[in-house]
Amino acid sequence: MGIFILLSSLILTAFSVYLFTSILLKQNKDAEALAWAEGDEPETSGHPLIEFSRPLVHNFTLSHVQRIKREKYRAKIEYKILTAGLAKEINVNEFLGLQLLWGVAFPVLFTVFNFALQFGFPWFSAFIISGIGFYFPHAYCNSCKKKRDISIRDDLPMFVDILALSTEAGLDLMGAIQRITDKALKSSVLAQEFLIVLKDVKLGQTRKEALTSLDKRLDLPEIKSIVAVVRDADETGASIADALKAKTKQMRFERFAKAEELGAKASQKILIPMMMFIIPAVFIVVFAPAAFQFMGGN
Repeated sequence: MGIFILLSSLILTAFSVYLFTSILLKQNKDAEALAWAEGDEPETSGHPLIEFSRPLVHNFTLSHVQRIKREKYRAKIEYKILTAGLAKEINVNEFLGLQLLWGVAFPVLFTVFNFALQFGFPWFSAFIISGIGFYFPHAYCNSCKKKRDISIRDDLPMFVDILALSTEAGLDLMGAIQRITDKALKSSVLAQEFLIVLKDVKLGQTRKEALTSLDKRLDLPEIKSIVAVVRDADETGASIADALKAKTKQMRFERFAKAEELGAKASQKILIPMMMFIIPAVFIVVFAPAAFQFMGGN
C-alpha cells in the first residue's frame, strides 16, 4: 500500500510538472476557440462554479475539446446556449471544456485522493461524480432557459397589448417596440430581446429576419405565434394592429384556461395530504375522547 501511494504521488507530481511546463511554453493556439461573435470578452457567469472553473478550462481542457468535430452535437449545444440566453457568457468550446473538466478530471482526482487518503467512499462514487459533472452544464442551461421562459410569459400579454395599442394609434411596429423598450424595466428579458430586434434592424436586417432571429433565440410557442401573425399581416397587407388585438384576446383566453386547469389540478393534488394528515387528525380529535372513556370505564 505504501509503495502504491508513493508511486501515485510521483506520477501526479510528474503530471503536474508537465502541465505547468506545457502551459508556460504553449503558444496562444486557443485564440480562435475563444473568439466571440462580437469580439467582446465573455460576461461574468451567473454561476460561481462556472466562473471558478473557467481558468482551468482555458488552461487544461480547451485545447482538447477543439478536436471534437461532431457538428450535430456542437450545433445542439450552440442552440441550447442561445435559447438559455448565455451566448455572451459561454461559448461552445467552453461548454465542452466544462464537460471534460467536470466529467473526467474531477472524478479521476477524487479516485486518487479517496484511495491515497483513505476517505472510505465506495468506488462507484467516481462514476456518479462523472455523470453529474458531465451533465451539469446542461442542467445550468436548462435552469436559465426555464427562468427566461417564466419571465417572458409573465411580460408577454402586457407587451402585446401595448404593441396593439401603439400600432392602432399610428406607430409602425418598430416604433411601437421602441416605445415599449423605453418604458420597460431593464431587468425584463423580453424588453432586452426586443432591443436586440431593434439593433438588428438598424444593422441592416429586414423586419422579417429580425423577428425570425427573435423566434430562434426564445424558442417559445407564444413567440412563434406572434411572429407568424406579424409575417402574415406583412404578406397579406392586413392591419398589424387588428392582428395583434385578435392575438391578445386569444392569449388572454388561453391564460385564463391555463389558470383554471392549474386550479383544478391543485384541488386534486391536495386530496393526498388531506387523506394522509388532516382527516386522521380530525378522527383523533373527535373519537379519541370517546375511545379513552370507553376503555377507562368512566
